Amino acid sequence: MQQAENSRPEIRLKGIAAAPGVGRGPVYLLQKGVPLASCVKVGDLDAEIRRFEEALIATRHEITHLRDKVVGELGESEAAIFDAHLLVLEDVALVDEVIKQVRATGFNIEFCFQEVSQRYIDIFEKMEDDFLRERASDIRDVTSRVMNQLVGISPERVGTPLRKPVVAAKDLTPSETATLPTDGVIAFVTEEGGRTGHSAIMARSLEIPAVVGVRGLLDAVNEDDVILVDGELGLVVINPTAQTIESYQAKEVTIQNRRDRVMKEIGLPDCTLDGVSFSLQANIGGPEDMEDMSLYHAHSVGLYRTENLFLRLDAWPTEEEQYEEYAAVVKQAHGKLVTFRTLDLGGDKRLGDLTDEANPFMGYRAIRLCLDRPDIFRPQLRAILRAAQLGPAAIMFPMISSLEELRKAKQFLRGVATELASEGVTPKGVIRLGAMIEIPAAVAVAEELAQEVDFFSVGTNDLVQYLLAVDRGNQRVATLYEPAHPGFIRTIDKIFSSAKKNNVVSAVCGELAGDSLWAPLFVGMGVDELSMSPGSIPEVRFILRHSTHAELKSLAESVLKMTETAQIKNRMNEFSQTKLKLR
Repeated sequence: MQQAENSRPEIRLKGIAAAPGVGRGPVYLLQKGVPLASCVKVGDLDAEIRRFEEALIATRHEITHLRDKVVGELGESEAAIFDAHLLVLEDVALVDEVIKQVRATGFNIEFCFQEVSQRYIDIFEKMEDDFLRERASDIRDVTSRVMNQLVGISPERVGTPLRKPVVAAKDLTPSETATLPTDGVIAFVTEEGGRTGHSAIMARSLEIPAVVGVRGLLDAVNEDDVILVDGELGLVVINPTAQTIESYQAKEVTIQNRRDRVMKEIGLPDCTLDGVSFSLQANIGGPEDMEDMSLYHAHSVGLYRTENLFLRLDAWPTEEEQYEEYAAVVKQAHGKLVTFRTLDLGGDKRLGDLTDEANPFMGYRAIRLCLDRPDIFRPQLRAILRAAQLGPAAIMFPMISSLEELRKAKQFLRGVATELASEGVTPKGVIRLGAMIEIPAAVAVAEELAQEVDFFSVGTNDLVQYLLAVDRGNQRVATLYEPAHPGFIRTIDKIFSSAKKNNVVSAVCGELAGDSLWAPLFVGMGVDELSMSPGSIPEVRFILRHSTHAELKSLAESVLKMTETAQIKNRMNEFSQTKLKLR
C-alpha cells in the first residue's frame, strides 16, 4: 500500500542481524544534533569557562538520569554502557586543554571545545586497537551532549518525530538507542556497527528489530522512503513492493503467534518430551535483574556479573558495599542457587588504575588481575562467602588458562574461608566451585581442570574469538566471527566430554546459550545447564520441551560429522524452526 506512494524501485541491502523481529514503516534519517560552532572572539573569558563548567555539570545530570532510566527498564548490565560516557566528562586532560585554549586564543567556548574534542576523536579513530577505536564513539556522544547544553538545545529536541518510524543512521550511540521510545520506533538500521556492539546489545534488550553494518544504506535511502527491516535475516528492503509487503505481513503474524505460543509454556518444567531434565538459568548484573529471573521462571542464577557493581560505582567497592549487593541477590533468589563469577574487569571493562593495553582482551584482566591484586580479590571473596550464609551459592573463576592458575585461585578461596570460619562465619551449604572455559589452552587441559572443580561454564563469546583469532568487536572481520565453524563445534564437544568423563557438571553461559539454534545442540552434546538473558528463556524452553533427548542427541551427532559452516547452520536452523512451527 505504501509502495504506491512513490515510484522508486525496491532496493535490498544485506547487513548483520542484530536484534530479531520484523519492522516496517516510514524511514526517519537520524541527524546528529551537533551544531557546527562558529569562531568568535569574546571579552569575558572567565564567563566562558563558567558556561563550560555548567554545561559539564548539566551533561553529567543528563547522562546520570538516562543511566537510571536504563537501569529501571533494562537492568544494570545495559546501563553500564554510560559509565564510559561519565568518565569522558571527568577526563582532566581534555577539560584542561579546552580551558587553556580559551585563555590562549580568546575564542568562544563552543569553538574551543569542539576543536579539542575533535582532536581526541581523530586520535582514537586512527588507533589500531579496536577497543580503543570504539572510545571515539563515546567521546563523540558526550561532545554532542555538551554542545547541545552550550547552545541551548534540550535533549527532547533531538528525538524522533511523532509517528512510528524505522530509524536509519550512520551509527547509533548507546544513549541514542536507549532513548528510542519503544512504543514509537518500529525498528532501526545502521550503516556501521556489529552484532556485539553496545547498540545491538541494547536493541535486543529493548526488543526492537535491528540490522547493523548495512553498507551503502545512507546513499540508498531518502527521507520519504518506506523501509522494511528483517532483524532475523539481516535484510533491509527500501520501498518494498506490494508482493514483498504481503509476504512479510504473513511473517510478522507468524512471529507474534510464535511468541504467544512459547509464553504459554513459560512456567512448565524444564524437561524433554521423554522426561530428561535440563536447567535454564539467568545471567544477571545485580539485584535489579532478579525480577526478570522470577518472571521467566529461571531455575537459578547461572552467571552473576559481579564486576557491574565496580563499573557502576566507577571505584573499587569495599567489602561491605559488595556484601550488601550480593546479599540482596541471594535473598531475592529465595533458595535458588546463585553462581558468582569473580571479578572480570579488563578487556573492554576499564576501571581506576587499569591502564590501556595494546591487546586488552588478551592482557591484564579477570583472574590474572585478581591473583595479582589480593587487595581486590580477598574482599570480594569475603563478601561472597558472607552472602552465602543466606542461601546456596557457587563461585566460578573467569579466564582460567592453566591448572596452576586454578589452584592459586582455590588457595585464595580456602584462605578466606578459614579466616571467616575463625570469625564464626560459615556458608549455609557447600559452595559449588567452577572454572570458566573460554581460552583454548583451558580446553587442552580440560581433563586436569575437571578434577579440581564441580562444574565447567563455557564462555562462548570469548572462546569463539580466541579460537578463531577474530576480534568480535571489529566490524572489518565481523563475518569471520562464526561460532558454526567446525573447529568451534569440535572444541566445545571436547569440553563437554571431559566434564562428563570426570562427573563434572557442564554449563554454557555465553550468548549462544540463549540462542534457539544453539541450545538444542548444546543439550544434545550433554550440557546440563544453560544460562542466558532471562528474556531468551521462553523460546529455548519451548524448543527443548518439544524435543526428545534422542532427537537432540541425533542433532549433535549429525552436526559433529559436518565439515562446512553453512551445513552446520542449515541443520541447526532446520531443527529449531521445525519445533517452533509445532501447533
